[in-house]
Amino acid sequence: MGEAPVRARAGQEGAPKRQPAREAAARTYAHALPVVPVRARGLTIEGADGRRYLDCVSGGGSLALGHNHPVVLEAIRKVLDSGAPLQVMDLTTPVEDAFVTELLRTLPPGLADHARVRFCGPTGADPVATAVGLVRAATGRTRIVAFTDAHHRAGAEACAGPGDACGTRLARLPYPQDPYGPFGVDGERGAELAAHGAESVLDDRISGEALPAGVIVEPVHGEGGVLTVPDTWMRCVRRTTAERSVPLIADETGTGVGRTGAFWAVQHSGITPDVLVLSKAIGGSLPLTAVVHRDDLHPGEPGAGAFRGNQLALAAGAATLSHVREHRLADHAAALGSRTLTRLRALAEEFRCVADVRGRGLMLGIELAAPDGVRDSVASGNRPGDAAEIAAAVQRECLRRGLIVDVAGPSANVVRLLPPLIVTEEQMTAVVDRLADAVKAVAVTGQVSRGRNDHAPPRPERTAH
Repeated sequence: MGEAPVRARAGQEGAPKRQPAREAAARTYAHALPVVPVRARGLTIEGADGRRYLDCVSGGGSLALGHNHPVVLEAIRKVLDSGAPLQVMDLTTPVEDAFVTELLRTLPPGLADHARVRFCGPTGADPVATAVGLVRAATGRTRIVAFTDAHHRAGAEACAGPGDACGTRLARLPYPQDPYGPFGVDGERGAELAAHGAESVLDDRISGEALPAGVIVEPVHGEGGVLTVPDTWMRCVRRTTAERSVPLIADETGTGVGRTGAFWAVQHSGITPDVLVLSKAIGGSLPLTAVVHRDDLHPGEPGAGAFRGNQLALAAGAATLSHVREHRLADHAAALGSRTLTRLRALAEEFRCVADVRGRGLMLGIELAAPDGVRDSVASGNRPGDAAEIAAAVQRECLRRGLIVDVAGPSANVVRLLPPLIVTEEQMTAVVDRLADAVKAVAVTGQVSRGRNDHAPPRPERTAH
């Protein structure tokens, strides 16, 4: 090996040491996952140290086809080789037209037949703010009903708060399956209580306030710890909002494009929302967001954001949507996810630190408990840090075994698996085996003393692609 490649590799491996001195000390993946990726394909990432990892974070769920899928790369190369402009705001182009055509082809029929697509800025908050502005303009009302710890919270709050010019007011409800909320009841009874709560807030019978401008909900509460709402609850909320002419916004940022075992997660419950918030996977690994809404909901303001016309993202997104649809990857996610859940639930039988295993499709969560085996909640009396430290320890042990996982939930105690939809049965077996080894290592040694940001350099074994 020549001196130049050696110097380059040494420079790459030194990046984690330079990062704290150069970048803000905000909470980032780099703190918990000190890997310097230099190559990637499918499920596998290769670090600057030459070691390979199975990536079950998938860019926070944005990589439906994994890293550098051939159909995505080909779509990007085609645009680059054509000499077409790469950024044209919201001017119509053949690439944009192809994306919209493919997107409409995937939508639930009840929405696709009367849909309009509106592109937004590339951040996750942009389409939520756009959706909120849309229903406010359509109804003339200002109150939005949202749910605690949701992915869309930042976007909704961007339109709310004291002194904000747009004057949106948020009413926050607990998630129907949230064990940390005031209901604290799982199953159909919890869903029933939550549905009644949502109905009461919509009517606001105490103050007599006007109906809200809209209700926004995630079909699976990913950032909140992979909490799946009951289909009966979704149908109840849809019926309640429809009876009162309140637009229902479904935030499919993390659940769309086959992730949960249906192309769009709302299809599990058979409902048709009035507005869909789309991001992450629709860009085929590149930043792209959009809002799809009923054609009778007229936009109040023109679109904003300088990067609404990213041609590379539109091309990559169209290729991804088409590939997922043509190869029925949502069905693959449903079948493989179900089998994986069965394997993961064996961990709960074996280890007391595993409090729950849940998810839908290839959006899976393993909730970890405090040392006494009781859930980390206010009611249980456990110290809030205990379960979070266990989850962090499991994440570290996974990394040492060549597996990259995420941690989510309001108490940061849910290990989240988001493998790409192209993952094979053999690869998922390897993922579950490594996760099981990591949980066992933490359960046996009781690794809860080290802080969440205090990580030894990972030394995973070399693994094949």
